[in-house]
Amino acid sequence: MTDLRRIDLRGPARRTVDPRDVLPRAGADVPAVLPAVLAVCEDVRTRGLPAVLAATERFDHVRQETTRVPPHTLARALDVLDPRVREALEEAARRARVVHQAQRRPDVRVQVAPGGTVTERWVPVRRVGLYVPGGLVAYPSSVVMNVVPAQVAGVRSLAVASPPRPEHGGRPHPAVLAACALLGVDEVYAVGGAQAVAMFAYGTAECPRVDLVTGPGNVYVAAAKRALRGVVGIDSEAGPTEIGILADAYADPDLIAADLVAQAEHDENAACLLVTDAPALAEVVDQRLAVRVAATVHRDRVRAALAGQSATVLVDDLDQGLEVLDEWAPEHLEVLTTDARERAARVVNAGAVFVGPWSPVSLGDYLAGSNHVLPTGGTARHTGGLGVDSFLRGVHVVEYDRPALAAVADDVQALGGAEGLHAHVAAVRARIPVPNAG
Repeated sequence: MTDLRRIDLRGPARRTVDPRDVLPRAGADVPAVLPAVLAVCEDVRTRGLPAVLAATERFDHVRQETTRVPPHTLARALDVLDPRVREALEEAARRARVVHQAQRRPDVRVQVAPGGTVTERWVPVRRVGLYVPGGLVAYPSSVVMNVVPAQVAGVRSLAVASPPRPEHGGRPHPAVLAACALLGVDEVYAVGGAQAVAMFAYGTAECPRVDLVTGPGNVYVAAAKRALRGVVGIDSEAGPTEIGILADAYADPDLIAADLVAQAEHDENAACLLVTDAPALAEVVDQRLAVRVAATVHRDRVRAALAGQSATVLVDDLDQGLEVLDEWAPEHLEVLTTDARERAARVVNAGAVFVGPWSPVSLGDYLAGSNHVLPTGGTARHTGGLGVDSFLRGVHVVEYDRPALAAVADDVQALGGAEGLHAHVAAVRARIPVPNAG
């Protein structure tokens, strides 16, 4: 059975039903796994490397003596990488670098008053831990998406963690290792899940702690990032993947089915949402899904995702459809309407927007030049995708001369006095005394 379940928000439901109450998300949510994740993180905090090794054996079924992947293993993986895959990775990195270099901000110096300036310097984070998932499939493309913006930002110390696989001798997938070598990253750890995030946050005998953790992962990775935020910086809670598609009656149902299947093959927890004002289109999409699901390699995984947290939402019109998707705030949003460009410009909440039939999400996963590390679970309402800004901090540099300080000394005294912070006033008056009366 591949028919998507229907959620009908037409007519009275448009006014009475809150879309957030009925739209599906991944079944295993972050709060549900937090207790288990907190236990893993605390163990890593107190015991360090032995806790990471124990968690790796427990969850990944790999017994290790060390978590660090030797440099010669990285070099070997690149040497034996399929030349066609290497070419594709090089082109993906080139395109990503072009897009992300355009994001680099210059320092800005503003003269606030004669003799008084504030300069905003954009300073890269010193050390970053980059997480690359590797549970059901390998993601060398995620190496590109993590590493390129960090390098463009000027981060000096980069470490990559990716789950070890028994079938690869307890190392991450060779394609992931090859991508690291291709981009010049030689600090790689065979660690996945919550224990990888905790390793980065607290440090171990093998891995110095980092200042920021980035990258997508499963719900356990997302939960660990939430739990350790504050101990370490994070980009977003990029958990199980999701796609929203806004389509009108003129959209190609086979392309819609193809894109739903493509997203569902990531993970049985993937969420797929088709929003349309054309019930007849929804029926044909179900027919095309039946054919495409039967033909796809990962059909069991796809069926689970489509039967679980996926649906077709029927709306009165495309304006309502856009409102529904803004409420859902998808990681990926495809706009397949006759006015796709104009309608896409109205999107408020989405990690990335793909406009028209020739811009599928699969393109964004690899070679669009955009970043595929995107907010999930509705966090696109307040968080953007990974980019150069994710690795930069704005630092204000204040420089005033004596006349400039003297010009505002009375204002500082007035405000400091109003707040009862008299030492603040005294710190200025030590430099600029109150003029003698008369």
